[in-house]
Amino acid sequence: MTDPVAETPLITVLGDLVSVNHRLTRVAARAAGSGESPAVWRTLSALSTNGPIRLGELAELSRVSQPTATKLVDGLVARGWAERRPDERDARASRIGITAEGSAALVHWRSQLATALLPLFADLSESEADTIARAVEILRERVDRQELIVKK
Repeated sequence: MTDPVAETPLITVLGDLVSVNHRLTRVAARAAGSGESPAVWRTLSALSTNGPIRLGELAELSRVSQPTATKLVDGLVARGWAERRPDERDARASRIGITAEGSAALVHWRSQLATALLPLFADLSESEADTIARAVEILRERVDRQELIVKK
């Protein structure tokens, strides 16, 4: 007997992974009842991982236009979740960094998402939970490696 998953081309699996990930994020956000725009959380996440960075780079990482990134940053700064810092290499520019309050808000939001998903995954067997944990490790290693390459 052949395993249909083993015969699925990697490109199909990766396409399905991205699609299911987006759906899972929407399900979690809806269940958690977050009123924030997904762009707010993408921006905080980008700052947490890559900051402090210039506005143009932040716009690219957050997948928004530069004017939208400016509005997002203005809102984050007003809430105390981000701050503008002088760019040491260019006195005319600034870099955007996440604050301790912004990091705490991001951790809280991620915790809310995970908690909201618990009922969906409550019946997983130990083996299935281990498989998901291993898949997350593999994905994190690959994404971290790619982000290091892009930063160079």
